[in-house]
Amino acid sequence: MSEKTVLHTLERGLQVLEAVAAADGTATAKVLSRQLGIKLGTCYHLLRTLLASGYVVRLPGGRYDVGHRAASLNRHLQRRSGPSPELAVILTRLHNRTHETSYISGWYHGTLTLQHYISGLHAVSVGNLDVGYTGHMHARASCKAVLAFLPEEQVAAMFKGVELAAVTPHTIVDYNHLTVELARVRRQGYAVDREEFSEGVCCVSAPSFDETGSPTGAFTVSVPTARFHERQAALTMAVREAASMATGFLRAGHLAVHPAERGKPPGHRDAS
Repeated sequence: MSEKTVLHTLERGLQVLEAVAAADGTATAKVLSRQLGIKLGTCYHLLRTLLASGYVVRLPGGRYDVGHRAASLNRHLQRRSGPSPELAVILTRLHNRTHETSYISGWYHGTLTLQHYISGLHAVSVGNLDVGYTGHMHARASCKAVLAFLPEEQVAAMFKGVELAAVTPHTIVDYNHLTVELARVRRQGYAVDREEFSEGVCCVSAPSFDETGSPTGAFTVSVPTARFHERQAALTMAVREAASMATGFLRAGHLAVHPAERGKPPGHRDAS
């Protein structure tokens, strides 16, 4: 996109809205101004505009929180890309088994989207990971779990000319190294992220498949590194069971998969 086409006022307004949402009702104009590097007068103007549009609400003490219009956007996102009720039940079962933060991601229009998650009893913070997140596919266990079962030429096309950013010091940043990792995932049937996306946090993920053998998404749990080393075997078993249950539903025809959610061309089969 050309720099000339960017509306900087809109960009700043969206930054303010995101910061208000992240602050969970504690944001004030002065704090937002300092945090975002926006002049206080401009920050007040943006907040008044968002307030008039219903995207934020003003709380006692000059604090702001998200309003009904912002919540409506989230509902639209959840309705469009959220998991089916059956898959949500499997996610809940995974969470109840592990008591760790559990995620479900779905393949949609050529990328893996985080659809829903349930926080663990001792939740860990994983960067800006939230519902709708699609970034850094080379660094996330859920993405590697799906990428491993896509045709090699499709994966190569996805990453051609794309820099593998070093999200942490442990992130795979070489494509050849990534292909070796994906081959390992394919052999063992699950993927592991050892502090590749967030320092101090490890994840294990297993993919689900439809009746054609195409990967449709993945179930994942994330835990602090120390606890992961203690529980890796049990957590791996739990995510693989969840993925297997989802695969069973899909292959029995109990869940419909939109063509945009298929990881491979129709008719492709693999050893899964």
